[in-house]
Amino acid sequence: MTYETIREWCQKFGQEYANQVERKRPHITDKWHLDEMVVTIKKQQYYLWRAVDSEGNVLDVSLSLQQDTEAAKRFFRKLLKKQGFVPRVIVTDKLKSYEAAKKQVVPSVEHRQHKGLSVVLQINVG
Repeated sequence: MTYETIREWCQKFGQEYANQVERKRPHITDKWHLDEMVVTIKKQQYYLWRAVDSEGNVLDVSLSLQQDTEAAKRFFRKLLKKQGFVPRVIVTDKLKSYEAAKKQVVPSVEHRQHKGLSVVLQINVG
């Protein structure tokens, strides 16, 4: 097999393949629900940070040893980089780390804080 053969295949099938991949990718909404929970792995406690959109699509998951502003900022930055866009709204519980991190990383985003508004995450967890 030559490079030319591979190039010809890419020209012939590449766009069709890309279109199929695009159709299967879920549409991510601009309203993100963020939550954290304690998990124990090998007798060590960690914080599991999760983000889903308003349709329940999992956007990202991350583990940290801390539940502080720095951990929340790391999670925000990782999430934004992975998604490639800034949401219109984030919904969180009343953990103060979220508000402090949001002010530094995404100050223009609307932030709704309410325990009951994180229902999407709780349902998604099971």
